[in-house]
Amino acid sequence: MLISKTLAKAFNEQIGHEFGASNQYVSIAAHFNQRQLTLLAKLFLKQSDEERTHAMKFVQYLLDTKGELKIPAVPAPTPTFASAVDAVEAALNWEKEVTRQITALMDIAVKENDYLAQSFLQWFIDEQLEEVVKMDRLVSVIRQSGEKNLLMVEAYLVHIEKAG
Repeated sequence: MLISKTLAKAFNEQIGHEFGASNQYVSIAAHFNQRQLTLLAKLFLKQSDEERTHAMKFVQYLLDTKGELKIPAVPAPTPTFASAVDAVEAALNWEKEVTRQITALMDIAVKENDYLAQSFLQWFIDEQLEEVVKMDRLVSVIRQSGEKNLLMVEAYLVHIEKAG
């Protein structure tokens, strides 16, 4: 086995968190879809796919390192949101929490001198900066636009996609 039982257990917990995030992003996408904000809905469906991909990276790592795979139960996502700001703030708060979780995983890998895991986790650390910045900017744009001007946020998303 190329991974300790402690780190394998923590990775399994993270798999659950990533699948939970995927489901939460589907719920956020539904919130925007119900309001006919199709680009915001699409953004969060894409985010949901990314979270599932992240979970599968952890699954594959456990399989590759002969760690025991024990995917935990995933809590139901928050089904509704009072506003667009609430929905995107939930995503931002989640990304901040994931950053904390990944940092804690790295702490375990460093403590155990597990250089393979450290290398694997570095990608997630870099990814988290990108994710937090993206959600923080989106919260800011939604606040500036206001709940009644969310079509401006949709226009912003078109602009960002063309610029990227």
